[in-house]
Amino acid sequence: MNTTSSSLRASLGLALVSLLLFGLLYALAATGLGGLLFPRTATGSLIERDGNVIGSALVAQPFADARYFQPRPSAANYDLMALAGSNQARSNPDLRQRIEQTRAAVAAREGIAPEAVPGELLTQSGGGVDPHISPEGARIQIARVARARGLSPAQLEALVANQVEGPQLGLFGQPRVNVLELNLALGALKTATAATAATAATAQ
Repeated sequence: MNTTSSSLRASLGLALVSLLLFGLLYALAATGLGGLLFPRTATGSLIERDGNVIGSALVAQPFADARYFQPRPSAANYDLMALAGSNQARSNPDLRQRIEQTRAAVAAREGIAPEAVPGELLTQSGGGVDPHISPEGARIQIARVARARGLSPAQLEALVANQVEGPQLGLFGQPRVNVLELNLALGALKTATAATAATAATAQ
């Protein structure tokens, strides 16, 4: 009986210590170190403007207006609560049909040949909210955005080039552009251009 009671107390004690150590202290340590070493990513890479959170650098947002660069398609309709890819095989006729429909729509929107549409603008990411597109995926949209905003293509070429992120650690992945951050930089460019024009007009 004493042996059983001792074993039970030892088991309960071990369970409580494990719960405290791994359920509380480990979580607090991981959160604290994450916030100390990676303050931006530990909080979801949130982007703020004027004190308001407008999005995350990790999550794509839909931009329907012609004045903005468009992200890749989303199987989840850009809903964080419904993260998912389409899970359709390449042999699925519905997938092939959707890709061809998307190809035609993007080509018409950008005024380019269907075969010039980059692959990531036709396909959905695994999670459904990948915020990145390739530099080429951004460049084919420059003419449309420039017309809609009254900017020169050269200005947007420079803007896109400045927003290109290299492979992670210089090794992993391909060069890419974060669409949300590109559109935010685009808004800042438009504001700066308007301010410059106003200053020039005043000087005259």
